[in-house]
Amino acid sequence: MTHSAVEHPLRAGDRERERCTALLGQAMSQGYLSLPEYEQRVAQAFTAETADELRRLVADLPVPLITRNDPRVRHRRRAAARRGVTWHLAAYATMVAICLSVWLAVGLTAGAWYFWPIWPMLGGAIGVVSHALPVRLCAR
Repeated sequence: MTHSAVEHPLRAGDRERERCTALLGQAMSQGYLSLPEYEQRVAQAFTAETADELRRLVADLPVPLITRNDPRVRHRRRAAARRGVTWHLAAYATMVAICLSVWLAVGLTAGAWYFWPIWPMLGGAIGVVSHALPVRLCAR
């Protein structure tokens, strides 16, 4: 018997087992598996030694695999990133308004007109730009 004639099944690792159990959980939540069947398959997934054993556990399920290249997932992530930048910008604008109000109140009452709000405004602007720039560049 030659070494090339013997096929070695691909071993399964913890990451593959976790992915399989996540798919099983998704299938159960969508009504494709009963709780006892889910529990049985999860137990088999944690004792599986090969990738083929894991594939067989989910082969009869119509659960779609969600991957990084799924356009719907990418669209949702981009939309969430844009919302995050919008909220960040709104918080920044609120901070600017508060700083300018305090500066104006102090200037009118005490006559101290040093424009100190520039420092928190610049610091905040650096944060907003460093948040928005990667989101903008990744959206292309």
